[in-house]
Amino acid sequence: MSIVLDGTSLTIERLVRIARGGEQVELDPAAVERIRACRSMLEEKLAAHEIMYGTNTGIGEFSEVVLSDEQVRQFQRYLVYNHAAGIGDPAPVETVRAAMAGRINVQAHGNSGCRPEITLALVEMLNRGVTPVVCQRGSVGASGDLAPMAQIALLLMGEGEAWYEGERLPGGEALRRAGITPPGLQARDGLATINGSNVLTAMSALQLWDIDRWLRQAEIAAAMSLEALIANMKPYDVRLHELRGFPGAVRAARAIDRVLAGSDLMTGRMPTKVQDAYSMRSTPQVIGAAHDAVAWAWTQVETELNGVGDNPIFLPDARLTLTGANFQGTPVALPMDMVGAAVTMVCVLSERRLNRLTNPALSAGLPAFLTKGAGMFSGMMLSQYTADTLIVEQRILSAPASIQSIPAAADQEDFVSMGMNTAIKNAQILDNAYGVLGIEFMAAAQALDFREFTPGLGTRTAHGVVRRHVEHLDEDRPLHVDHTRMKQLVRSGEILDAVEAAVGSLA
Repeated sequence: MSIVLDGTSLTIERLVRIARGGEQVELDPAAVERIRACRSMLEEKLAAHEIMYGTNTGIGEFSEVVLSDEQVRQFQRYLVYNHAAGIGDPAPVETVRAAMAGRINVQAHGNSGCRPEITLALVEMLNRGVTPVVCQRGSVGASGDLAPMAQIALLLMGEGEAWYEGERLPGGEALRRAGITPPGLQARDGLATINGSNVLTAMSALQLWDIDRWLRQAEIAAAMSLEALIANMKPYDVRLHELRGFPGAVRAARAIDRVLAGSDLMTGRMPTKVQDAYSMRSTPQVIGAAHDAVAWAWTQVETELNGVGDNPIFLPDARLTLTGANFQGTPVALPMDMVGAAVTMVCVLSERRLNRLTNPALSAGLPAFLTKGAGMFSGMMLSQYTADTLIVEQRILSAPASIQSIPAAADQEDFVSMGMNTAIKNAQILDNAYGVLGIEFMAAAQALDFREFTPGLGTRTAHGVVRRHVEHLDEDRPLHVDHTRMKQLVRSGEILDAVEAAVGSLA
């Protein structure tokens, strides 16, 4: 069944289905009527020569330049040409599809002033698999993601480039093969397509979906390491975290408890230390703080997906045009900067548990570097090096982009969000996070092979999945193969899916 875009009900889950699953979309009939009513008002104002930014004026520093009727007819084409100024490799298809869906949802409010043909053409492109080729870099995240969105707008004129059925084609040819007639651009149409933070919001939405799944895997990896290190389990009692009151910590403690259900460690009969190191007993608080950061960002992103991020904004009922800055990407960039730092923080915690698993002075009797042939073999000594280099890169990337504004457009646009930089660096932070967590999973599985007690059902399930992909390290072998395979395994979510099938949802 199609996902109806009505301006108010687009969730991150639905956006993922559109972007990655190719789910069909349709524009709510009431939205079509709203768009038509708004367009009618705009055309009346144009006929009356009422001054409207970006419609019959220039933009940015040229906002005081009033255009003639003939210039109004030509201006949107040149506006799109000028702003299609990105650079470098194309953004992933899923990113562009998500951005298009987000822009359709903005226009569905009926406050953007474009013709219905523009919105419906974007719907057709999504449904028929025509995806504009968009340079990922070029947006400063204010006045919207102008550069990448302009490459989408090129398709509306039958220009630019697009992916279609696996081929990179001239935009007009891709549309022809898909049976789509480009609507062309008239007054306001171009700016109504490009003037919002839709690409950085799309990237952030997809990342939040993946980060939520990654955090649940971080809880599974932590549980495995805790079992292997024979942890004192009192710090994971949910009642402890309920007394403090942070929902993320309560959630994390419950998840770890669920993974470890049935473990000999949970009975209290196994001798443990009175108190473990912070990297062990702080796990619910740290992963929980990351959950709370994600929850805030999730709310911000879904608000943006369903809001009117545009300039100017037209209010047909009041016959009013309002100029403002609803394109500003900061409401998404700021929480997503925090989310990137949160992922890095959880990776640091993971590496500290990895250190305890491999360090014979800290590992509660495990063989040094998790090998029986210490000296002849080095076991997982070098695995820690790999995790460390990934984390250092994450730390560098965790500097917030949202405070890095560089003024543009002759200081007319003198504060910008740099939210696209946030989204781009978060993608690399998350890519590294898959590797760090994969190495902890590998080490925890190796450590559990040396233990002789019954682990929890979730732990046993996760261990079994790891062993389907990576064998026990009996003798030294080139570990880059195992590391890369484990990174891919975490990215796939196979461990999470298996564990949740066994013990129930960890969310």
